[in-house]
Amino acid sequence: FLAPDRLPVVRRMILASTAAEESAALEELRVVQKEDFAAILRAMSGLPVTVRLLDPPLHEFLPRVDELEIKAATGGLSAEEQQLLKAAHAWAEVNPMLGTRGVRLGVIKPGLYAMQVRALMEAADQVAGEGYEPIVEVMIPLTVTDDELALARGWVEGVLADFAARPRTTASGKKAKRPQVTIGTMIETPRAALRADELAAHADFFSFGTNDLTQMTFGFSRDDVESRMMPAYLEAGLLKRNPFETIDQTGVGELVEIAAKRGRKAKRKLKLGVCGEHGGDPESIGLFYRAGLDYVSCSPYRIPIARLAAAQAIIGGAKSETK
Repeated sequence: FLAPDRLPVVRRMILASTAAEESAALEELRVVQKEDFAAILRAMSGLPVTVRLLDPPLHEFLPRVDELEIKAATGGLSAEEQQLLKAAHAWAEVNPMLGTRGVRLGVIKPGLYAMQVRALMEAADQVAGEGYEPIVEVMIPLTVTDDELALARGWVEGVLADFAARPRTTASGKKAKRPQVTIGTMIETPRAALRADELAAHADFFSFGTNDLTQMTFGFSRDDVESRMMPAYLEAGLLKRNPFETIDQTGVGELVEIAAKRGRKAKRKLKLGVCGEHGGDPESIGLFYRAGLDYVSCSPYRIPIARLAAAQAIIGGAKSETK
């Protein structure tokens, strides 16, 4: 959405003053997202592709308030820039990490997630017709309550129902396979971890977002503490490790274990994974294996380390009975 050809469209969606204007912008975004998804699904044919629906707060797609105000004071603003300044003020938040993002954004802009899922399913149908095998996992970000997840799952299932009756054929006229689709959520807050049994009723999988879970468990803003406070705490021995690099075993790690146990108690075949930097840290991977998680996801350059650490965990560690 931040690409030069997408950002103006996203801004039109934010600035829309009527439902028709918003729908027109969402339709433009659907077209480009479909092509993006199709390219990914072709490359990953036969393998699961997890698509996290839009998570960042909308102010990240708008110019900075201070930059626009400086321009207004020095050279004046165009009519469009005046609209952007008004929107930037309207969407500004004191603490965006805890503000209108994730599923909350889907509640405020209800057509947004439906558009993304429609683009994803159109792409899946298209590549299935080309002979590929798309396996789609739709992930709802930052859910905290089971009511939120039930609502968001309903949005996704509403789109899936529209596609269910469509005929599917390959380019050669043969019947194409129906794309496999599952729906899950990220576990990023302590409450979500503690109420995992309730969330599991509406989820096919959990993905632990341990970066946000660490921030919210410690009460640390990562952007603020790592430059000054973290080095001082590590030097003084107040923290043995940087918890954003190696998972805190007795705090954040225990929440992961609790969520895994409660989630699997409610739904035995619940798929569990983790995404974020901890997914490439050997010590953290050991905890995830013991907690019964199925996979880790990390940045590409950490994959060799993650594979080795996962193998070592399997050879040397006892796995949780939640598996």
